[in-house]
Amino acid sequence: MAKYSLFLGCIAPLRYPGIETATVEVAKALDIDMDILDKTSCCPAPGVFRSFDQDTWLAIGARNLSLAEEKGTEIVTICNGCFGSLWEVADKIEHDEKKKEYANSILKEIGREYKGGVKVRQFAELLYTDVGLDAISAKVTNKLDHIKAAVHYGCHYFKPDIVKKIDNRERPNTLDELVEVTGATSVDYRNKNACCGAGGGVRARAKEVAQAMTDQKLEAMKQSGANCIVDICPFCHLQFDQGQGGLGTSFPVIHLSQLYVMAFGLDEGKNGFDAHAVPVKF
Repeated sequence: MAKYSLFLGCIAPLRYPGIETATVEVAKALDIDMDILDKTSCCPAPGVFRSFDQDTWLAIGARNLSLAEEKGTEIVTICNGCFGSLWEVADKIEHDEKKKEYANSILKEIGREYKGGVKVRQFAELLYTDVGLDAISAKVTNKLDHIKAAVHYGCHYFKPDIVKKIDNRERPNTLDELVEVTGATSVDYRNKNACCGAGGGVRARAKEVAQAMTDQKLEAMKQSGANCIVDICPFCHLQFDQGQGGLGTSFPVIHLSQLYVMAFGLDEGKNGFDAHAVPVKF
């Protein structure tokens, strides 16, 4: 298995530090050789930076990639927005020499260079592909058969699917399988692949529109009989955790890493559930 550098992003360490600590504990439990990547900046966020200034977005992303390149590792995210930005920056530089020259002309001002070739991973995809369901199943000591999860993939996980080739965009199943290996049930629900409402700058620009999108998903989850939401992105996590109340729902919102801390019988204090708006109780 390769060596990995964990890119934390902004939302996890600032709003849900339990996602960070849970990911580190799960990586240790699965013998994943992964260290936190120091001196990073924002990825930068695709819905904000890329929409307004693609050159700045490219240069900042290239700087973050250069930090992993310096360590000789792949770069791993626990956020779909970070995954989308870093993956697309790496792809543009890989296939467009002019983009690469431009990014490096900026990086040169701070004594850095990005040569290219760093592989960008999402932690959920890494678990599914590099670790595998059998190895994960072997670590489960606490069957979560009381959990009926409404799984939320998020937009930037597998799109653009034609080039990422992580999962089937219309009928994805990787995250469902990663959840069900713990003994939990992944319930089906309407508009499962729809946006949570936060992405694309919608939460920042038009919070009422973002909330309406969230409410549509929450209503569908309520009808499905789910008793919690499982995600793989701190920004989606924030939107679901803080966006409940209007419909009278109280779904605990759990990142996949936090779910695995529970299933592996690890110290649940590492999950940081006290930072959640909706209590994680079953």
